[in-house]
Amino acid sequence: MVFNSLQFLVFFGIVTSAYFLMAHKYRWLLLLLASCYFYMAFVPIYLGILALTIVIDYFAGIFLEQHEGRTKKWILALSIVANVGVLAVFKYYQFIFNNISWFAHLLDIPVEMPVLSILLPIGLSFHTFQAMSYTIEVYRGNQKAEQNFGIYSLYVMFYPQLVAGPIERPQNLIHQFYEPKHWDRHRVQSGLLQMVIGIFKKVVIADRLSMVVDEVYGNIGEQSGTNLVVAAIFYSFQIYCDFSGYSDVAIGAARVMGFRLMENFNAPYWATSIPEFWRRWHISLSTWFKDYLYITLGGNRVSVPRWYLNIMIIFVLSGLWHGASWNFVIWGALHGLFQLIGLILNRLFPFLAADQRKTWAGIWAYRLLTFFLVTLAWVFFRIAHFSTIKLWFSRMALMDFSSPLNVSMAIKEFYLSVFLIVGLFALEYKRGMVKERLETFFWLTFPLLVLVTYFLGVFNMKQFIYFQF
Repeated sequence: MVFNSLQFLVFFGIVTSAYFLMAHKYRWLLLLLASCYFYMAFVPIYLGILALTIVIDYFAGIFLEQHEGRTKKWILALSIVANVGVLAVFKYYQFIFNNISWFAHLLDIPVEMPVLSILLPIGLSFHTFQAMSYTIEVYRGNQKAEQNFGIYSLYVMFYPQLVAGPIERPQNLIHQFYEPKHWDRHRVQSGLLQMVIGIFKKVVIADRLSMVVDEVYGNIGEQSGTNLVVAAIFYSFQIYCDFSGYSDVAIGAARVMGFRLMENFNAPYWATSIPEFWRRWHISLSTWFKDYLYITLGGNRVSVPRWYLNIMIIFVLSGLWHGASWNFVIWGALHGLFQLIGLILNRLFPFLAADQRKTWAGIWAYRLLTFFLVTLAWVFFRIAHFSTIKLWFSRMALMDFSSPLNVSMAIKEFYLSVFLIVGLFALEYKRGMVKERLETFFWLTFPLLVLVTYFLGVFNMKQFIYFQF
């Protein structure tokens, strides 16, 4: 069941109506059952995998609260190993197997490993990281162990953000399941508006841009430099509108019922540096790595070489989190490398960097450079095979930019796509003010957005890109 479907709209309407009509003490059970149904709508058997990790971490949280010292550390370690083990089996086994086989073949060593024909459960990385944040916070003493198994299960399975985040922290979400929620017209309107904005981003912008992106990346060997550049730029906005659109629907759906989820995006393409980009992009994942790994490794409170190593470790692991493939690892490593280059240049030319950021031209120069670097890295994210990546760069090296854009998209559709990108980019500059105005004139803006989405949307039931993670 995807957010951009009639099935979800019916599901959301029924669940939300029942939620407000039901007594508070039964609402958590309704949401848990609804979340189970929502997840089973993809592949029912995967609910069993999710249940296994829920049981492990539920008891781990209780045991962590009951023990101290070395025993407590072992309980946390076992919980993390169990969660990472599930990821390793379902997401990384084939990747590990292929690389061991390749290395063994290089050394002429016969290796036999069983081949597992299993599909990756939807959103496994997301709810695994959310579960791990619970046990870590209980271990640190920032969160009391949840005694109600149903409430803890709901924390992991809360359907709006179950599949693709935001990755919540227990101290932000669990207590909200105990708080009575009342109908609030302004809150409901705000949530519905954010939901329709998310759907608009997905079906009007992202899925429209995907028509060019999929065509060009599906046959790179025949593309001109113009086509490749346009497709690369389109993909930057496709993946942003696709993922932030999901987050908007998740946050909005939760807000309608009275729940507050953390913001996951904050106009990332307005960033003037790679570090700023990551403070604006996939905020729940960035802060997860920062809180639970980067600071644990010492962060920037260590020697400069070790600090640089910590940055690279975080970004390589971030890339690996996204997918069991070397192209994702390289994508993450590139972002880490961009950060290191920026840090080094700032050390060598501190006054130049500071002065440039004070001028209009300097700010836009940094903003365009950041967008260029991010877009270049997205090429590795989008293309899975090295041979195809090599072909992309070889076609770009021909410098064939004199040829006009040549894709099957109609010229009016192309101009509409460009207009949507420019409009989105401009509106996000004043996103707070725009959101406030839209909410103020809700009864005008909401139906207008619904109509525009209906008439301009590309309703091909295309899944959200981050579902594969």
